[in-house]
Amino acid sequence: MLFRSFIVFIALSALCLVTGCSSEQAEPAAPPAAPVPVTAAPAAARDVPVEITRIGTVEAFSSVGVKSLVAGEIVKVHFTEGQDVNQGDLLFEIDSRQYEQALRQAEAALARDIAQQQQAEASLARNTGQQAHAETVAKRYEQLRSEGVFSKAQSEDTAALSKGLKEAMRGDMAAIETAKANAASDRALIEKAKLDLSYCVIRAPITGRTGNMAVKQGNLVKANDIAVVTINQVTPIRVSFTVPQQELPQIRTAMNQRAPSVLVSLPNDPSPAEQGTLTFIDNSVDAGTGTIQLKATLPNTNRHLWPGLFVDVKMTVSIEKDAIVVPAEAVQNGQNGKFVFVVKSDQTVEPRTVEVKRVVGGEAVLSKGVAGGETVVTDGQLRIRPGSKVRVMNAAAAQ
Repeated sequence: MLFRSFIVFIALSALCLVTGCSSEQAEPAAPPAAPVPVTAAPAAARDVPVEITRIGTVEAFSSVGVKSLVAGEIVKVHFTEGQDVNQGDLLFEIDSRQYEQALRQAEAALARDIAQQQQAEASLARNTGQQAHAETVAKRYEQLRSEGVFSKAQSEDTAALSKGLKEAMRGDMAAIETAKANAASDRALIEKAKLDLSYCVIRAPITGRTGNMAVKQGNLVKANDIAVVTINQVTPIRVSFTVPQQELPQIRTAMNQRAPSVLVSLPNDPSPAEQGTLTFIDNSVDAGTGTIQLKATLPNTNRHLWPGLFVDVKMTVSIEKDAIVVPAEAVQNGQNGKFVFVVKSDQTVEPRTVEVKRVVGGEAVLSKGVAGGETVVTDGQLRIRPGSKVRVMNAAAAQ
């Protein structure tokens, strides 16, 4: 009985082994993993601008606060606030009557002094003639006195008369000099009166746009007091911005070759950027911030920029030749730094460590890691691993 049970157990074991082996041989092999769909782009070698991007402030190219140089009442205003004016345009008229009167008084004083000068000159001429005659007579009388013809008293009288006429001549000459000095002073007063009279008409010193008027018609103004109106020149216009001091050497190098181009745009504004050139580098670095101030000049013909605006400034300082660029979204952050997935010829991927110099217009400029013409994955990196088979979805990159 025991022997029969043992034989049955052996038979069942053999049957199980045969059945198990047959099952293993019949199970099919696992299918290979399907390629992961990704988006890719080729790495390109091309010239890339070296740019500096900052925030700037728009400034008027020139700003003049117009002041009155004489005191008086404003009798007429010849412009409206916010109006564009040209250099020399009439802005204000100030009551000129008191300055006209001052001019007439100075002219009258000049005429009086000229008459006094002429009178003194005539007196000098008369006394000069009389003195010459008296001197001749005095010499003759002195000779006759020595001969005993005339007395000593008569000779001394004629000499005294000649001496008195000489003193009168000196007085006439002093009167002439005084009259000349008074006339010169009068001429200066006339010039000042004419100048004050010209200041009663206020004209635009520059071409630009007027701002708010501080005084109105009928107001009294003082000489050289407040600015009655400010004029800003906005075509062309300037943009002021600062850059770190370490950028200064390459900026100065660029300036020595050619003024760097500058693009200025308003934040969140779809309008085209205004283009200009760098025209000013400050002569010192701010020790507190470690920055240096720069200014760019732009034509601003369409009046797109306005003084006081904050703007985005992009300055091109040089061009890097044959730089390797890839889409910025291709660059990933890993434990060992930045890397990209490169698609090889067998449609598998491998990670490459890269160094990014800068990002320009959505493209990363690489200093190493990828060669021009190689294809890098731009989307789908989370679904792949080193060695993964991929299928490039965009046709241009696949070709």
